[in-house]
Amino acid sequence: MNIECITTTAPELSGDLRPVRRALLSVTDKTGLIEFARTLSTFGVDLVSTGGTARALREAGLPVRDISDLTGFPEMLDGRVKTLHPKVHGGILHIRHNEAHLASVAEHAIEPIDMVVVNLYAFEKTAQKPNAAFSDIIENIDIGGPSMVRSAAKNFEDVAVVTAVADYTALAAELTEHHGSLCRSTRWRLAKQAFATTAAYDAGIASTLETIVEPGGEGEPAKFDNATLPSTVRIIEPLAYTLRYGENPHQKAALYTDGSGKGVAAGKQLQGKELSYNNIVDLDACWELVSEFEGSADAAVAIIKHTNPCGAATGATVLEAYTRALEADPISAFGGVIGINREVDEAAAEEIAKLFVEAIVAPSFTEGALARFAAKKNLRLVAITSAHTPRIIKQVSGGLLIQDADRHRVTEADLKTVTSRPPTPEEMRALLFSWSVCKHVKSNAIVYARFNAGHGQTVGIGAGQMSRVDAAKFGAMKAALPLAGTVAASDAFFPFPDGLEVVANAGATAIIQPGGSVRDTEVIAAADKLGIAMVFTGIRHFRHG
Repeated sequence: MNIECITTTAPELSGDLRPVRRALLSVTDKTGLIEFARTLSTFGVDLVSTGGTARALREAGLPVRDISDLTGFPEMLDGRVKTLHPKVHGGILHIRHNEAHLASVAEHAIEPIDMVVVNLYAFEKTAQKPNAAFSDIIENIDIGGPSMVRSAAKNFEDVAVVTAVADYTALAAELTEHHGSLCRSTRWRLAKQAFATTAAYDAGIASTLETIVEPGGEGEPAKFDNATLPSTVRIIEPLAYTLRYGENPHQKAALYTDGSGKGVAAGKQLQGKELSYNNIVDLDACWELVSEFEGSADAAVAIIKHTNPCGAATGATVLEAYTRALEADPISAFGGVIGINREVDEAAAEEIAKLFVEAIVAPSFTEGALARFAAKKNLRLVAITSAHTPRIIKQVSGGLLIQDADRHRVTEADLKTVTSRPPTPEEMRALLFSWSVCKHVKSNAIVYARFNAGHGQTVGIGAGQMSRVDAAKFGAMKAALPLAGTVAASDAFFPFPDGLEVVANAGATAIIQPGGSVRDTEVIAAADKLGIAMVFTGIRHFRHG
């Protein structure tokens, strides 16, 4: 925190500074509490506190008054009523230079409160517990805390409100710098943060309660319906950091996080230049693709360029999977972003380091891998804890589009063979692999792939074409490996036999597609005539943006 205020040796009510003479502390998260309270006590601040917070301060040997001493009224109703009192809110809200306010607080013996240190009940943490009782969820809706926070933030000209443990150290330093006072710019920053905190807290409550379809009785678990789209969208995610620019240098950009500590937004950058907007988008795309192989014993590697895979493969090791992914399109891989679903070891790092790569995302990197990559100082390495976005949000002019994330996966049992010849076991494995990759290719999409030595490998990818026939042609054109004996996946049905004929003529022997065209009969007949196997999934994977 930058200290930008008038320095004075006398903590008087003048200028930019306001002295802290009395502080009310009531926190759920007691991290750093004792150290911060000790700093306040050093400046003779009268500490007033509630329940467990007061007990923690006393056990640390700090002088503290109970809130009931301030209000003259006991805490009651299992702690539901303790700070909702005129002597609390009057002490916070009165304007120090308003003569009428000063007369009122004097008449009612209201003591000024110059600082409020509050963090709120852990509502969302409680609600996310497995089989959380409805009564526990409701009991963790904080009432007094947000009320005090809002009162203090409203009166920031005279009162400092502290809602984040992370602020304690900087505030202690400023209090020391200014002999027990805080400056206006700090109080204003804290006030804005406080209103953001209560807004996020209320949004979390509203969003969570909306998903509860059956409250249940005392002690009974709440029943949630997380599948229904919300009636109101509440998006409150704090700033993680600003970016140099967006997709292009003339666009401003920043990254915001959902606070889960998971996913690409919370990835830990281990080395390299600052991540760009496009890096983050590509990292997310390749992580989503390799996550298709969660639960598999295989290593999976995806090389992404402009959100589309130019190569993807599985292997017994990361090195094997990477080598196979690179073989699919070594030219496009230059300057790409790589996603890996396993820890990256030194052997894989040795090979990857030979290619110019913008960024790599993986769950972890061995010490040997980090040492090998260290020579490439601009290469961004990001370690990630897996997370899956439950819904996709896209802004359009005048509003938002929201949909469930496409998490559907097919198994062999889901497929319907529609041609005279069924796929061979090796073709079937290749079809399932190609379908998993095709899901992450922009429409119209055709993916040529093969399965050999027990692992899958893309051979050619046709992405983002306006015509499915062109996607088939483009995928074949991009193939750096032989197409003979490959299989092909189409993200949506073939509306005419022509696209299928291009795929077959390129060398594919089996095709996986959703089916559902009014001309399915013609397409199936064409497949039979060409002697290729075809299976229907009954589900498509359009990816438009």
